[in-house]
Amino acid sequence: MNILFLTLIDFSSLSERGIYTDLLRALSQKGHRVFAISPVERRMGQKTHLVTEGDSTILKLRIGNIQKTNVIEKGISTLRIEGQFKRAIKKHFGDVKFDLVLYSTPPITFAKVVDFVKRRDGATSYLLLKDIFPQNAVDIGMLKKSGVKGLLYRFFRRKEKRLYALSDRIGCMSEANRRYLLAQDPEVDAARVEICPNSVEVRDMTVGTEERFALRQKYGIPQDKTVFVYGGNLGKPQGVDFLMDCLRREACRENAYFLIVGNGTEYARLSSFMETEGLLNAKLLAGLPKEDYDRMVAACDVGLIFLDHRFTIPNFPSRLLSYMQASIPVLAATDPNTDVGEVIVNGGFGWWCESNDPAGFSAAVAKALAADRAAMGALGFAYLNAQYHVRDAADTILSHL
Repeated sequence: MNILFLTLIDFSSLSERGIYTDLLRALSQKGHRVFAISPVERRMGQKTHLVTEGDSTILKLRIGNIQKTNVIEKGISTLRIEGQFKRAIKKHFGDVKFDLVLYSTPPITFAKVVDFVKRRDGATSYLLLKDIFPQNAVDIGMLKKSGVKGLLYRFFRRKEKRLYALSDRIGCMSEANRRYLLAQDPEVDAARVEICPNSVEVRDMTVGTEERFALRQKYGIPQDKTVFVYGGNLGKPQGVDFLMDCLRREACRENAYFLIVGNGTEYARLSSFMETEGLLNAKLLAGLPKEDYDRMVAACDVGLIFLDHRFTIPNFPSRLLSYMQASIPVLAATDPNTDVGEVIVNGGFGWWCESNDPAGFSAAVAKALAADRAAMGALGFAYLNAQYHVRDAADTILSHL
């Protein structure tokens, strides 16, 4: 069977680790031919080219700049993506008949591409729903439903509805995600919507005593403190104001250390805050390559998740999986609409508080300091293997073909 994967994620090999490359690798290992379109932005200075790995092919499609650019260029580049992807399929995969077209949100602007492949090849379409846009942008004030920004909201809402209508199956990250979609878009047939969560090829990422010591020394992490680590994007969705309130509140807790690793639009503001506050039990590092990051996480004690309290959509951050692979428990501070905290608490591998409650965060930190973290981390790893293994996600998708 021939599978086409559409994404804006930049990767050049299926051997890379991540929720999408792990899934494509699992599909390939089941005997299917995988074709992927993974763009490369103009600022990288590369031309469109093909990467062949056995029976798998990755088209590195040159597109306009979307990241690290001004809003006008980003907007124009985003609007051009549909046409570029469609032309690329005709040119580079014109002789391939696809049985399945697989795609994720973001973006929501693949509708014309999906429609083209379905009409041309009779392909089954499967949406991996990772982001509910434009409502998430409304929640954190980036878009509005009225005024000038309301025009953008309605434009993207039409795109979103069209993508849902074209999708034969929609895989949601969690039960709360599924319920939200069906309530927001009741015209979507519930029979087409299922749970297909963020999943990985499960690996034991724990480290021994000597490596743990060496990693902490490498990154300047205290050897004698319980280290709470946050890794990932540092932007509006993470509610950085709440994170700063928590760091300020925890500044006098001598047996805890807070390590923040990532990049994003709020990185500079967070860096300035930490320098101004002169925090002795906190450190900010720029993002690391995934392999380095995963090893570093395993040298820490508790993983952190932050989500802005204004969200009405149920996000389910994939960074949870890195903590579970490292067998460390998780402390999540989120809005009340996501069920990630419920999963963590009910699974016995962490704690949850609302992300507008610094006192609740402090109480959770105290519980983590007193807990049997090794036992809780082991429960998290077992839960990962049972619920979030990529082989199961691949079987869910393939069951409809």
